[in-house]
Amino acid sequence: MTMQTENKPLQPTTRRIIGKLVLLVVVMFGFGFALVPLYDVFCDVTGLNGKTGGKVNFTSAPVVDEKRLVKVTFLASLNESMPWKFRPQQTSVEVHPGQPTTITYIAKNNASYTITGQAVPSVAPGLAAAYFQKTECFCFTQQALKPGEEKVMPVTFIVDSQLPEDMNELTLSYTFFISKKDNQEAPSSLAHNQDHKL
Repeated sequence: MTMQTENKPLQPTTRRIIGKLVLLVVVMFGFGFALVPLYDVFCDVTGLNGKTGGKVNFTSAPVVDEKRLVKVTFLASLNESMPWKFRPQQTSVEVHPGQPTTITYIAKNNASYTITGQAVPSVAPGLAAAYFQKTECFCFTQQALKPGEEKVMPVTFIVDSQLPEDMNELTLSYTFFISKKDNQEAPSSLAHNQDHKL
C-alpha cells in the first residue's frame, strides 16, 4: 500500500490566517523599531527615567525661593569606547530654587584623531527631572574635539521653585557617546585604557 500526497490548494480561511500572521509580524517588527524613539519622547515629556527636556526659554524672570536651598551634585561618565577624559569642574553646588546657575564641565580628547561626541543628560531622582530646566547646555549640540584638544563646556540651569519640598538633593549626570570619528581607525589600546579622570 502506498500513500500519495496530493497538493491541494489552500483554503480561503487558511490563506486569510496566513495573511493576518504575516501582517502581525510586520506590525510587531515596526513597533519594535519605533519603540526606542517613542520611549525617548515619552521620557522627555514626562521626565520619567531622569531624562530632562531640551532648552527652556523663560518669558519672565523665574521666582527665586530664597528660603530654601537645594544641593545639586554633578557626575560625568563616558561610553566605554570613547577615548576622552570628562569631568565636572565642581562636584556640587547649593542653589535657591528659581535661581539661574552656571557650572562647567571639562572634556579632553586623548585620541590621535578628531571625535564628535553627544552628551546625554539625566537627573536623579527621576521625578525631579520635570523641575530641572537647562537654559544653556553643551548637550544641546554635538561637541567636536581635535586630537589633544580640551574644552570647557558650560551648563546654565534653574531648579524650578515648584520642586516638591521633600526633594533637597538632585544629581545631574552626563554620559558622552561617540557620534562621529573623523578617522575610523580603532583607538589604540593605550588611549582606550586611560583613566577617564583629568
